[in-house]
Amino acid sequence: MSIPQSGGGPIEHRDQLAEYLSDGCKPKADWRIGTEHEKFGYCKDTLNPLPYDGPRSIRAMLEGLRDRFGWSEIREAGNIIGLEKDGANVSLEPGGQLELSGAPLETIHQTCDEVNVHLREVQEVAEAIGAGFIGLGAAPLWTHDQMPMMPKGRYRLMTDYMGRVGTHGTQMMYRTCTVQVNLDFGSEADMVKKFRVALALQPIATALFACSPFFEGKPNGYQSWRGRIWQSLDDDRTGMLPFVFEDGMGFDRYVDYALNVPMYFVYRDGEYIDALGMSFRDFLKGKLPALPGEVPTLSDWADHLTTLFPEARIKKFMEMRGADGGPWRRICALPAFWVGLMYDSTALDAAWDICKGWSTQEREQLRVDAAKLGLKAEIAGRSLLDVAADVLDVSKAGLAARARTGADGLLPDETHFLNALHEIVARGETPSDELLARYNGEWAGDLTKIYGEYSY
Repeated sequence: MSIPQSGGGPIEHRDQLAEYLSDGCKPKADWRIGTEHEKFGYCKDTLNPLPYDGPRSIRAMLEGLRDRFGWSEIREAGNIIGLEKDGANVSLEPGGQLELSGAPLETIHQTCDEVNVHLREVQEVAEAIGAGFIGLGAAPLWTHDQMPMMPKGRYRLMTDYMGRVGTHGTQMMYRTCTVQVNLDFGSEADMVKKFRVALALQPIATALFACSPFFEGKPNGYQSWRGRIWQSLDDDRTGMLPFVFEDGMGFDRYVDYALNVPMYFVYRDGEYIDALGMSFRDFLKGKLPALPGEVPTLSDWADHLTTLFPEARIKKFMEMRGADGGPWRRICALPAFWVGLMYDSTALDAAWDICKGWSTQEREQLRVDAAKLGLKAEIAGRSLLDVAADVLDVSKAGLAARARTGADGLLPDETHFLNALHEIVARGETPSDELLARYNGEWAGDLTKIYGEYSY
């Protein structure tokens, strides 16, 4: 999850909220790719999650990355809780999931190089302390009681609130991992078209990257348990945002939505102040109970936007949020999938043609069915497998049109980063199908085998 925002003076009028979002508009030449991915750390001998403290711990991982590879530390209340270097950040999810938030880069070649360097660094530090890391959408064995809580004030507040507004919120916080990509938009109209495509096609990413068929030691009946969790978390701040598909959608309409989402906190002087359930609208009027008489700053607005969790969301860029975490190779496939669809105008038009006829009800049902059934789901009378094949073809064409080679032209264009997804569609089997086959076959129901065979 995001680190606290900074900068920006007091908000003097509501228009500044939409202006903050529209300030993200960039000319196409300046569009970048920011890839984020999370992974679970564990003790190799016990297979238990890494605690925060101790010789074999999350803290030891962060200190090792700092000392061996030149990262600068980020601290909160005296605890090291993140790292930064060259525009990238390493941060912690509530249960100790280690996240790389990559720098904004020009090509998939660059972002994949960044991922590879990071995972090699993590692997070197982890091996030195007897730890391992694995990419899956949900922790396959651990119970809630086994999970540590990272020493971040934001998470202490959220944990209690999640238990009051939904049934799966703490599962999301402590026992799931994702891979996502952050992309730019050129104008308000470009944002709207991309947002619609992102939301409508997000369940296809959920199916293609489904990698969480196990939970608490057994099959859970879903292709993406992580996707299932997000359906019962907090209706105020999750979902498919049907208003995005209505006439009049724009930055100001998103502001209306964000203002209707209850607050979590206000960050002041290194501390998180409890604002759970309070209204940002009241904050604008100087009537926030947590800070009476005080009006928000733009950094408060930026912080609030990080507490919205729809399937795709906008800040000064757009985040694609529907995919499970997974193995090394598929991390690079996720940004390739969305860049191919979003960064070429012909591909974007073709992607919209695929989904523009879907109704609100069909989109909502697809979100549910993709988590449960994966590529066996259906939409508008077609199998999701067939739709995914068409979408992948569009993405491939978009990447080919970009014609962005790597290593000064010595590497081919970016289309080969989709190979892992083309293989999934050719087999008609998701990563979860593969995992279940191993579980029911050579693993003979022994889920501990997953650590030895699927860790980084």
